[in-house]
Amino acid sequence: MSTTEPAATGTAGKKLRPGRTNATKQRLFEASMELIGERGAAGVTVDEIAAAAGVSKGTVYYNFGSKSDLIAQLLRHGVDIMLVRLQDVQGQSSDPLESMQNMVGQAMEFMDDYPSFARLWVSENWRTPGEWSAVFAELRAELLAVIGSAVERVAAGYTVDTSIARGSLEAAIFGAIFVVGLDRQTYNPERTREQSVAAVMTIMHGYVIK
Repeated sequence: MSTTEPAATGTAGKKLRPGRTNATKQRLFEASMELIGERGAAGVTVDEIAAAAGVSKGTVYYNFGSKSDLIAQLLRHGVDIMLVRLQDVQGQSSDPLESMQNMVGQAMEFMDDYPSFARLWVSENWRTPGEWSAVFAELRAELLAVIGSAVERVAAGYTVDTSIARGSLEAAIFGAIFVVGLDRQTYNPERTREQSVAAVMTIMHGYVIK
């Protein structure tokens, strides 16, 4: 990742100030996710996030404007991290199924690193109406596009069941990654990442006609 942030817009259409560095944003992201994981988004204040990240409250307000904008931009930051990880492994294997497995493994690793992000995503993403519905819809579309590209490569390299709606298949993989990953963290910590990846990959193996 670069050391400077490109201008980005969130739910409120607010741009990040040019001086916002990735390192500072990463600290804010990690601090907010830890606090949100403990008490939920509504129970965390900007003062607490700023203090945990080691920045002033004024800095947060100057760059983000409000707590809502801050969380919207941190959701964007978290998805950017996940997207980079997924894209980094896309070309590591000539076998599209193995490439998909690598991507699922990276997604599980991301959730291991940032479990509170995954919880926030699951708890808020389907809340209708929700404070961050627009940004969730945008970010979901970006993640589904990466999954869709991987599915497309599988369809090009294997004989697949064309009766399965592609959009539903992509949504099933997307949802399974979050649900299986969170289930392991919350209820089954003894389950290995490899076991969780294998469970998600049964969806793709069912799509491929033997």
